[in-house]
Amino acid sequence: MELTKYTHATVVLERDGATLVIDPGAFTPEAADLVRAATGVLVTHEHFDHFDVDAVRAGLEANPALVVRAPQAVVDQLGEHDGRVAAVQAGDAFAVGPFSVRVFGEQHAVIHRDIPTIANVGYLVDDTVFHPGDAYLVPGVPVPTLLVPTSGPWTHTAEAVDYVREVAPERAVQIHEAMLSEMGQQSTARFLGSDGLGPVPVTILGSGESITV
Repeated sequence: MELTKYTHATVVLERDGATLVIDPGAFTPEAADLVRAATGVLVTHEHFDHFDVDAVRAGLEANPALVVRAPQAVVDQLGEHDGRVAAVQAGDAFAVGPFSVRVFGEQHAVIHRDIPTIANVGYLVDDTVFHPGDAYLVPGVPVPTLLVPTSGPWTHTAEAVDYVREVAPERAVQIHEAMLSEMGQQSTARFLGSDGLGPVPVTILGSGESITV
């Protein structure tokens, strides 16, 4: 399976001629094109940096085979489109084309006590890649490739270290990095990785760069 990283939280998985787009957000200029060409879209939560509502709506209109899975708040904004858009929650398991998906989660990490928390789920795709959305979400199952959020108003370096240690993946890839400078990304990756306090190296991918997982 090929994993391609785009700006911030957007990741595309591809195998057997099918593509799965996770969190096509407004920080990703290519979001509309990625969604339009996808087999399926997974959204972890409703924040704009993870869910560009206009891009996903346009994709649903342009591609009659496209399916979307997301928390109920996202479904409420899109509509069900004859069942192509459906709500998911922790414990669900389903297939999108050749991909198998398991859902974990439940809530977005706390930003501040004055800001209400919202639904947030994580997706484990093909028992290989785990995208936690905006939470240090430990699925409690083996995770070969962990996508690690490294910036944002809810992130904390000490908690991120403990998160990577607890999940104990075979590899880690940085996501959610848009609020860090290039120097900040490099520094955070070293700190969270095996050169610092973490168990494995943290890979930094530029937008559009891919690895095989």
